[in-house]
Amino acid sequence: MNMNMGGKPQLEDKNLKVINDQLNYESLMNKKCNLYSQYCTDPQLKSLCTEAANTHKQNFISLKNYLESHE
Repeated sequence: MNMNMGGKPQLEDKNLKVINDQLNYESLMNKKCNLYSQYCTDPQLKSLCTEAANTHKQNFISLKNYLESHE
């Protein structure tokens, strides 16, 4: 990690790539789980898919916030 002008640590390119890949993964999984929940007719399974979608959305938000804190 390097420091930028504001004193915040900057991420190295390889770490940025890993975080970017993870952001894409979390976004894709959120979309898939939301789609699966629409297909489900069983209420418990529908709830499980919705919960998984929300978890991936939270993961995405957390990663994005982390990334923005290192700009």
